[in-house]
Amino acid sequence: MSARSGSERTRRMLAGFEWFLLLFGLLALDTCIWIYTSATLDQAYEEWAFDQTLLGAKPSIPVFIANEIGWLFGGARANAPEHENAEKLERIPPARTLPAGLLLGRLRISRLKVAVMVREGASESTLRRAVGHIPGTALPGAIGNIGLAGHRDTFFRPLAKVRKSDTIEFETDEGTYRYVVTSTEIVSPRDVEVLKASAGKTLTLVTCYPFYFVGSAPKRFIVHAVEVASNRRLPPQPSS
Repeated sequence: MSARSGSERTRRMLAGFEWFLLLFGLLALDTCIWIYTSATLDQAYEEWAFDQTLLGAKPSIPVFIANEIGWLFGGARANAPEHENAEKLERIPPARTLPAGLLLGRLRISRLKVAVMVREGASESTLRRAVGHIPGTALPGAIGNIGLAGHRDTFFRPLAKVRKSDTIEFETDEGTYRYVVTSTEIVSPRDVEVLKASAGKTLTLVTCYPFYFVGSAPKRFIVHAVEVASNRRLPPQPSS
């Protein structure tokens, strides 16, 4: 009886442990799905809102939802309303100190199929849903070095295949700025020299390295680029 009782107790403990592992796995999966879904939805809204802003309208979540529902049922996505009283959003101020989380624009690397929104700041909350503009670095169109940071396992994962001469576009509500990759390098996290100011118009992308490292990656992968062209956008003119 004692042996049977001990065996039964062991089976119950193993069964309980299996249930614990199953629940833990489901919780981890739910967490990953939530993080991925929230980042995807946030990017979708910011892409749409940014395009609406460029057209001179103030975007809102209800209009976005109505727009997407209409598209799902076969309609076309609506453009920004073109009426005289369309609300305008403030342009990015020229100051170096910007509010954390401020939407700055959209970064594109066509060959790598990268299209991601850029926000001010490099905090974890910002980098979960966008690429972050490193505070204190230059802004698009200004002399200096623009520093952008992104996670290696989300928005900046494609940088693993970046090449010299790749084209990078940074689109803001004031214009589109085109850069060409000049070099890449791997540095330690303490090597802040990669973000030092420059006498020209340069762009530096920063992410962790190695790209497929499990845990906190020990190095940083750096992409250096230089501005080669810009297309300044005129502000929307009010209807007559």
